[in-house]
Amino acid sequence: IVVNSFVETDDRIMESGNHSMVFKFILAGLSEQPKLQLPLFLLFLGIYVVTVVGNLGMITLILLSSPLHTPMYFFLSSLSFIDLCHSTVITPKMLANFLVEKNIISYPECMTQLYFFLVFAIAECHMLAAMAYDRYVAICNPLRYSVIMSHHLCFWLTVVVYTLGFIGSSIHTGYMLRLFFCRTNVINHYFCDLFPLLELSCSSIYINELLVLFLSAFNILMPSLAILTSYIFIITSILRIRSTEGRYKAFSTCSSHILAVSIFFGSAAFMYLQPSSISSMDQGKVSSVFYTIVVPMLNPLIYSLRNKDVKSAMKNILNKRGHT
Repeated sequence: IVVNSFVETDDRIMESGNHSMVFKFILAGLSEQPKLQLPLFLLFLGIYVVTVVGNLGMITLILLSSPLHTPMYFFLSSLSFIDLCHSTVITPKMLANFLVEKNIISYPECMTQLYFFLVFAIAECHMLAAMAYDRYVAICNPLRYSVIMSHHLCFWLTVVVYTLGFIGSSIHTGYMLRLFFCRTNVINHYFCDLFPLLELSCSSIYINELLVLFLSAFNILMPSLAILTSYIFIITSILRIRSTEGRYKAFSTCSSHILAVSIFFGSAAFMYLQPSSISSMDQGKVSSVFYTIVVPMLNPLIYSLRNKDVKSAMKNILNKRGHT
């Protein structure tokens, strides 16, 4: 067998034997229409600024305000950190796509982006489930809440959340590194995601697709079922409350979490819980915008605007700053 090797003039593809190794990818982005590039850039730049300010503000507020040093806000600060990292992995490179003719990303950068995107996406799924469990204990077992939701349990739940994120991401990325890419180097997406990359492979992707379906079912369906189960018990418990004010207060503490969960899991399930042959990449892009860009921006707004404790803590800190 004669093995021929050469590198193209643009240094994007090296062909070796029967396979081509792509060294650089081109991200197609959200839209190829020139008129939309600047408006989209300004829109997503504004979203990213709100995301960074909102999540950093939430983390800082929870750290500085002692009344918010509770399990609920510990998980909320962890969620804000995940959202901040999740958005930062995706958005800056996406913004560059609106300013350059070809948004080039190297193979190592692409795999790194894929790895950390999956870490924080999977971690967010399980963090939302941990938050649902916290609400379940708070409403269904209020007298034992401080005993059950101890600092020790909160710490280990958070460790498990991140561990699942790193394990799931390592499996996906590890099997992605085994593939050869030879069909084209244009990724029909605004970041390095699983399905768009699998479309470019000239290797067998059977195992990769099985892993996507299996791990997506585990990381999306399992937390969703845990959240659903928690809220069935929560709603049952709330309906037993006799006072209207008590019911309203209990529902208000859960409504923000339900809204955040619905948007995140709905858009993620649409992208990952169906075969890639059925999923349209153009529809996938729109779905991806929600869980990679919109949700990280909305979460701090949802939890702050609909939460009296957060508003009160913010007023107290601002008043202290005003007096000093």
